[in-house]
Amino acid sequence: MDPASVGGAATDPNSINEPSSGVVIASATPPTVSQQGGAAGESSSSPAPPSRYESQKRRDWNTFLQYLKNHKPPLTLARCSGAHVIEFLKYLDQFGKTKVHVTGCPYFGHPNPPAPCSCPLKQAWGSLDALIGRLRAAYEENGGRPESNPFAARAVRIYLREVREGQAKARGIPYEKRKRKRSTVRALAVGVNVSVTAAQAGDGGTGSGAGGDDSAGGTAANVGTATADAAAATTTNV
Repeated sequence: MDPASVGGAATDPNSINEPSSGVVIASATPPTVSQQGGAAGESSSSPAPPSRYESQKRRDWNTFLQYLKNHKPPLTLARCSGAHVIEFLKYLDQFGKTKVHVTGCPYFGHPNPPAPCSCPLKQAWGSLDALIGRLRAAYEENGGRPESNPFAARAVRIYLREVREGQAKARGIPYEKRKRKRSTVRALAVGVNVSVTAAQAGDGGTGSGAGGDDSAGGTAANVGTATADAAAATTTNV
């Protein structure tokens, strides 16, 4: 029996069943508006595809699990520590595409070398930092406890900082430390602005209700801007 015919018999009340032949003859009545709407609703309710970040995070997580499986001796996720995460990051250097000059290279610290050299290719610090962020989230999404997350271990943070500073020196790319200071100064300035605005609102009393609302709105906007700037600076410098 045709499965499509069985489905039509189950959904179309106007169909005619003939038990002797086992064939369902559907009526020629066109589908109603409600039936068409139901079909459109079913097609629109299909789950959306995962974002590029989620897809990359899943691939990274599967790669790390495969690394643990191939480790000698094999490792389980429960026994994984920050030291094993650092080993994994060093293992990925063989697939890197960033030229990192060694100390004895004549182009050490040169941002634009005039000629090629035999220095090794490694993973860029920014790629490793983003990778650790995705794996840290994937670990907890797969049942891991935050307090035992090996990707958030202090040793991993120290290693990433050393990679960042070492690559900055080797590639001649200065590490900007002023961004966080500028955001801190701006946050302090906003704090002073909040205090002055509060004092002005207190002096104005209840007679300037509309003006008080405008001042409060401006202060909230300034605080939101400072918070966004500080978050962006922290993300860049981590």
